Amino acid sequence: MLVLVAPGQGAQKPGFLSPWLELPGVEDRLRAWSDAIDLDLIHYGTDADEEQIRDTAVAQPLLVAAGLVSAQALFGDGLAGGFDVVAGHSVGELTAAAASGALTPEAALELVRRRGLAMAEAAAVTETGMAALLGGEQEDVLPHLEKLGLTPANVNGAGQIVAAGTAEQLAALAEDKPEGTRRVVPLKVAGAFHTHHMAPAVSALEAAAKGVEVAAPRVPFVSNRDGEVVRDGDDLVRRLVNQVSSPVRWDLCMERFEALGVTALLELVPGGTLTGIAKRALPDVARLALKTPDDLDAARALVAEHAVTPAAVSPAE
Repeated sequence: MLVLVAPGQGAQKPGFLSPWLELPGVEDRLRAWSDAIDLDLIHYGTDADEEQIRDTAVAQPLLVAAGLVSAQALFGDGLAGGFDVVAGHSVGELTAAAASGALTPEAALELVRRRGLAMAEAAAVTETGMAALLGGEQEDVLPHLEKLGLTPANVNGAGQIVAAGTAEQLAALAEDKPEGTRRVVPLKVAGAFHTHHMAPAVSALEAAAKGVEVAAPRVPFVSNRDGEVVRDGDDLVRRLVNQVSSPVRWDLCMERFEALGVTALLELVPGGTLTGIAKRALPDVARLALKTPDDLDAARALVAEHAVTPAAVSPAE
């Protein structure tokens, strides 16, 4: 059983889309999406520097577009078949929603464009950010974060919790780490996502979602909110909207993968973060991170070996 996963903000790197533009049709598709959301995805995915793609309003659409380009390169434009379960981390849930068939790629990009702009606006109110805590037990880390006024915005499992809050609170955390925590690593994000600081963005995204056509996901969609399997399209979109200001429970998603009997995990572009977490949390699960088109053959082999759902298209020659 194969789970397809999509990474969240912070996974982007300068130039990471460049090799994908060499595939037939990708540049035209990205230009069409760029025109639709008024954002030059090709520029930001190839020429822009690290600071430019750190901007929330840029990073989020860029990540969804990149994930969909890699998914379509592997499974075909219809994305129908080839994987058995799907999930995304934070903004990656919009990539996963499109991969599941609940949203069209165009609808997912329209929503993520509104999401990114709304979250960037909310983040501009107060200087906030996020930092990953590596090591430590939840029973030690969570009370310590509460003491400092920080929110556990991502509970990722495998000894990783991401704290979010004001710049002052994060500075205090760097000086006063919880017991057992090896390192506190600032993340390349521009706000305290998945906290009360993002509450204004929820209403903006809710309004944007009202005009979106939604279908039932074709494969089980595992939600960040609680690790539950979602099979209703309207429920899925409600969860996407509310997740903006709610913690990401990736630990519960991985527990669900294990309960479902997942044997392999394939991470879409820009892969690496979620396979890294799975290496520690799901050591018996085969893993592959898509980074460049050179990884597609290995990905096809993983799909052929582990997917219960037959692929809808033949592998590209």
